[in-house]
Amino acid sequence: MRIPKVKRQEKLKETIEETPFITDEELAKKFDVSIQTIRLDRMELSIPELRERIKTVAKHQWNETVRSLPLEDVIGEIIDLELDNRAISILDIGREHVFTRNNIARGHHLFAQANSLAVAVMNDELALTAKSVLIFKRQVRQGERVVAKAFVQGTDEKGLTLVQVDSFVDSEKVFSGEFHMYRSTDKKENNL
Repeated sequence: MRIPKVKRQEKLKETIEETPFITDEELAKKFDVSIQTIRLDRMELSIPELRERIKTVAKHQWNETVRSLPLEDVIGEIIDLELDNRAISILDIGREHVFTRNNIARGHHLFAQANSLAVAVMNDELALTAKSVLIFKRQVRQGERVVAKAFVQGTDEKGLTLVQVDSFVDSEKVFSGEFHMYRSTDKKENNL
């Protein structure tokens, strides 16, 4: 049984306020309506689409915070960041990210999302990847959303900052990377 429009729109507004990064597809399933109905409801309520909501949150929260690269150079959209501790970004895999023959994401896009997140989490003016160890766990397809989570682990034996980045589609791990990061404020001399 469907919820009346006014009630649905109230619930829609509450849901988006609680989880601003929810997709129209997820909302359509939640309210058992079409994606077009969700889009019309959002328009009536003056709620922007997901990409605009993410950009607004990112600009307000991280424009002044990210030091190592401009926010627009991060591959994906940062949705959480605590410098020198952790960061999360999302990347919706579109046609531009996949091989045309089979709609499988090109690996360099998954790497770029993870690597740029490892750079962004660094609290330094200059952060560069000195070494990375990567494991691709499964193929990612067009239309899937990749959530990358970065955690600063400490320093390695050469004085490089170690950042672990794991990427997920839903709750399934699709990529894992260990990034050894050079930063300009390191006290030890680093061998690149």
